[in-house]
Amino acid sequence: MTTRTFDLDGRSVEVGNADKELFPDIALSEGQLAGYYSRVAETMLPHLKGRPISMQRFPNGVNKPGFYAKQAPEHFPEWIDRVTIEVLESGEKQPQVVVNNAATLVYLVDQATITPHTWLSRTTDLNHPDKLIFDLDPPKTFESARAAARQVRALLDELELPAYLMTTGSRGLHVGVPLDGQSDFDTVRDFARDVADVLAARHPKELTTETRKAQRRGRLFLDYLRNAYAQTSVPPYAVRARPGAPVATPLTWDELDDPDLDARRYHIGNVLERIERVGDPWADFYQSGVSLTAARQRLSKVTAQSAR
Repeated sequence: MTTRTFDLDGRSVEVGNADKELFPDIALSEGQLAGYYSRVAETMLPHLKGRPISMQRFPNGVNKPGFYAKQAPEHFPEWIDRVTIEVLESGEKQPQVVVNNAATLVYLVDQATITPHTWLSRTTDLNHPDKLIFDLDPPKTFESARAAARQVRALLDELELPAYLMTTGSRGLHVGVPLDGQSDFDTVRDFARDVADVLAARHPKELTTETRKAQRRGRLFLDYLRNAYAQTSVPPYAVRARPGAPVATPLTWDELDDPDLDARRYHIGNVLERIERVGDPWADFYQSGVSLTAARQRLSKVTAQSAR
C-alpha cells in the first residue's frame, strides 16, 4: 500500500492506504479524499471546531457496509482533541473526537472516516446548541424539498429569524438557524417542533410531522428531531458516502431557483472551484446567532391565529 504524507498544523500526518479506493465508481482513493479535506479545511473548520463528532467510517469503501463510531479509540494520538461526553442512556463517560484543525481531519480519513457528523452544540456548553436544523428529506423527488425549504424560510421570516440553506449531499436540504446559545436543547427542540407543526398545518398536502413513515402518505417529513443532546448533523463541506462523492454544500437562497439544482449538485470534483468562485454562503453563520425568546412570542401569535 502507498503512504501519503500531509504536513499540516506543524505535524506530518500519514495516510497509510492512500491508494485504497473508497469510491470505486469514480476511482477515488483514500489519499485523494484526504487531499480534498486538507484543501477544504480552511473553509470547513469553522463548522467543525469545538464540536464533538460521530465518525462515519467505511474501511472497505462505500460499496461495503460502514459504521458510526462515537467513541475516540485508544490508539488515536494524544494531539487529537477530545471531550468527555455523558451517555444519557447509560450514564457512561465517553471520549469523543473534536476536530479543531486540518491535521485531525486528515487523520480521520486515514481511519476510513468519510463523513464527520457534528453536534449542534460546542464543548464549552454541550447542553446549549448554537444551531437549529430542519432536515428536509424528500419522499420522492428533490422538488418537494425545494418547495419545503421555501415554506420553512417564509415562516422563519415571519418569526424574524435568519435562515441558511444547504444541500445535504444525500437526498435533500437543510435549513439552519444560528442561535445565541442561551436556550437548552429541550427548549430548542420544542420550538423546532412547534414551527414544524405550524408548517404542516399550513401545507397539509405537502408536509407532515408524522414520525411513522406509513402515516406520511407521500408527504415530506419536517425532521426537527436532530435538535437534541448528542444528536448530530452533516456539516458544510463534508463528503457523503454516496456515488460520485457528493458534498454537503451551503447555498444562497437565490440558488434554490436553479432548475438544475439537486442534493448532489456539488461533489468532490467541483466544490473547491465553487468555493474559490463564490466563497462560503455560511461564513457569517456563527456571527448571526439569535435568541429564541422573541421568536417564541411571535410563534405563539402565529399559532393562535392559525387556530381561529
